[in-house]
Amino acid sequence: MASTASTFEPNVAPVTGARRTLLFRVGSTVYGCDIDDIREIVPFRRATRLPGAPNYVQGLINLRGTIVTVLDLGARLDPSHPPVGDGSIMLVAMPGNNRLVGVAVQEVMDVRVVGDSSDDVIADSAGNDAVRGLAYVDGGTVILLDIHSLVRQVLLS
Repeated sequence: MASTASTFEPNVAPVTGARRTLLFRVGSTVYGCDIDDIREIVPFRRATRLPGAPNYVQGLINLRGTIVTVLDLGARLDPSHPPVGDGSIMLVAMPGNNRLVGVAVQEVMDVRVVGDSSDDVIADSAGNDAVRGLAYVDGGTVILLDIHSLVRQVLLS
């Protein structure tokens, strides 16, 4: 795949320092988040739907005696996306409390160190809390997410 240079780069600044990034897929898009933000990854399981909840809230699961709210990342980012029905649930521990929130994705792919070389071409996104920026990994573009901010936006909406 040939890379093309973009001429539109407002609010884009290079990132300093490497990050251990968990790569995961929803649909045909590859996303990444800091691996330290994820407590555990469990196989997908059906959630008990909550009446009146938005379509991106899959429902509740019982994980070893802890009730966990599961969010569908694909439906949250693109309402026309079909619900995740198979894959994995990434468990996010919310800072400041003991609450766990699950994020359903179609595939957890790999953990990579992103930002350790100039070939990664990482750019930070200023002004958007949920998207940290973009990175190039193995010739493809990865959207870097701030998973805590994304979950917080859902829980407060």
